Amino acid sequence: MASASFGKREREKQKREKAAAKREQRANRVPTDQVEDPEALERFRVLSESFAAGEMEREIYLAQRQEILSTLGVDDTLGDAP
Repeated sequence: MASASFGKREREKQKREKAAAKREQRANRVPTDQVEDPEALERFRVLSESFAAGEMEREIYLAQRQEILSTLGVDDTLGDAP
């Protein structure tokens, strides 16, 4: 019985830690209205539309995406996805 409540406490602790990490991540985001490079945003829009239309391969898209996002000072979390 004690083992079950220990497991529940651990799961609840992990949920709280995960929620705290998400809150911190949201707090550190740069709102798009504060981005100072509208040209980079336009390049990103065109790049995303081209990729969605199937006009480029994923590797090229991810490389260019990383370049644009780094100029904007934004972390690229999609670049790690398969």
